[in-house]
Amino acid sequence: MFQQITLFLDSGGPVLYGIFAISIMLSALILDRYYFFKKESKALCQSQVKRWMAIDKSNAWFAQKQREPISSEVAVALQKYRSTIYLLVIICPLMGLLGTVTGMIRVFDVMAVTGTGNARAMASGISMATIPTMAGMVISLAGLYFKTRFDGLAKKQLDTFKDKLIR
Repeated sequence: MFQQITLFLDSGGPVLYGIFAISIMLSALILDRYYFFKKESKALCQSQVKRWMAIDKSNAWFAQKQREPISSEVAVALQKYRSTIYLLVIICPLMGLLGTVTGMIRVFDVMAVTGTGNARAMASGISMATIPTMAGMVISLAGLYFKTRFDGLAKKQLDTFKDKLIR
């Protein structure tokens, strides 16, 4: 299996190695956020609600000033790594485009050196151009799905948390 992955990465040129590295980083961040939303976020919200309930609310101004940092801490925790995930989602298609350009440059080099008669050499360059584009788009689409999902989960959880702080 490792050999097949290496052959695939070699067929896409050096840009595909960069896309592969980005996909590994993106996967790690997605797994981290998935674990956080499934296991840790509810406990964080519950502990912050308990913290809110322990505050003396006889002075409304003071209670409001205590509510803001509690709410902000939860918002920051829910926001963590989401912008980085979005950045990697944006970079993947651009890396695919870079692979397209480098593959086409290879095709044009083959055409300049050997003429238009060497179809096999041209085909390898075209393959090198299309594989990174495909890989960049696939990884970007998968990452965009998870980014959108995490945005929805964070919004829902933050709204629920803020509702509990009003009581």
